[in-house]
Amino acid sequence: MEINEEELKATLTPEEYQVLREGGTEAPFKGEYVNNHDDGMYHCKVCGNALFSSEAKFDSKSGWPSFTDPAVAENVGLRSDDAHGMHRTEVFCKNCGSHLGHVFDDGPADKGGKRYCINSISLDFEKDEKPGA
Repeated sequence: MEINEEELKATLTPEEYQVLREGGTEAPFKGEYVNNHDDGMYHCKVCGNALFSSEAKFDSKSGWPSFTDPAVAENVGLRSDDAHGMHRTEVFCKNCGSHLGHVFDDGPADKGGKRYCINSISLDFEKDEKPGA
């Protein structure tokens, strides 16, 4: 997917652009989806790619939405990130290259041990609409 950075810069807020396109991190406990407990799917804010399901979301008490694994593994990429004097693994959208967050090995052991720590600002949420709800 080809991204027009100037159009994107005009569309996103400065904070969204800084996180999604420049690899920043939003403040902990401030994101829109930290305490979201609705059923649904989290999508990339830039391209709409399906990324994480609410079924994999858990409260890591880290201040960011955390997931045990991606809903659609082929939509999520991982790469080494040695910025800020530490070694981490960055999580990004494979479709548009947007920065989503980082993955750590301190997640629930019974779910594979991964914690995908994702910036709320990188996501849009689509709530499941159940008949009669």
